Amino acid sequence: MNRIQQTFNRLSEKDKAALVGFVTAGDPDFEISLKIIDAMCENGVDILELGVPFSDPTADGPVIQRSSSRAIDAGMTLPKVLEMVRILRSRHQVPVIVFSYYNPILAYGNRRFYEDAVDAGADGVLVVDLPPEESDEFTECFGKRPFSLIRLVAPTTPKNRMASIAADASGFIYLVSKTGVTGSEGLDAQDIRIHMNMLKSVTSLPICVGFGISTPDDVARMSKIADGVVIGSAFERTIEKNITDPSLPGLIAEQTRAYKKNTGRT
Repeated sequence: MNRIQQTFNRLSEKDKAALVGFVTAGDPDFEISLKIIDAMCENGVDILELGVPFSDPTADGPVIQRSSSRAIDAGMTLPKVLEMVRILRSRHQVPVIVFSYYNPILAYGNRRFYEDAVDAGADGVLVVDLPPEESDEFTECFGKRPFSLIRLVAPTTPKNRMASIAADASGFIYLVSKTGVTGSEGLDAQDIRIHMNMLKSVTSLPICVGFGISTPDDVARMSKIADGVVIGSAFERTIEKNITDPSLPGLIAEQTRAYKKNTGRT
């Protein structure tokens, strides 16, 4: 059983949803980014999504776009992201998902990426812009060592399409809460519940909800519906607003604890 499965099983026994935290690797630089991620892992993040900075992050809102720009300006690359994974794995047992657009992986080499990511201690990958119909050239490089392929499902996805997406997913499924980009506001819990129930009818994988979740109250509401909640832009806003503050890792730790307290499912 891999770390992702173990995490969801452990949280299910406690009737808790998973707190899935996203940050862009290397924002604002490698060393501070490591301190920020350490703070998240030590204060309640159950699964870490480590974003590979990309020059054209089309699915992301302005907050995460700016975080990518800062990381790229600081010299962050995919090899350095994998180096960061290796360091984090030596310190924490939190599952790590490499969150990327396909272009950096394709340029790096699909088989090389799989082997290096697994060697570094990554537990899976989410490729934002790689649909199932075009992913064989990537997934055929996966060997026998466990490495989850996290799939995205949009709120506009019909049930038959959900089933085909879920068929080759593993780890968990990321349900986008609404149309738009990351960091946009407003959550319709009833609408999310409808899509959640539809998705649950075609897969037994855990389902995590993301986009638009930014406050502890948001986490509390979504934890009643989903197996996990994904928070990214809210963490990156804290980083951006306090980028020169030496207490930034402490602020992230406090923010993480506030979210974690609200992950009860009952």
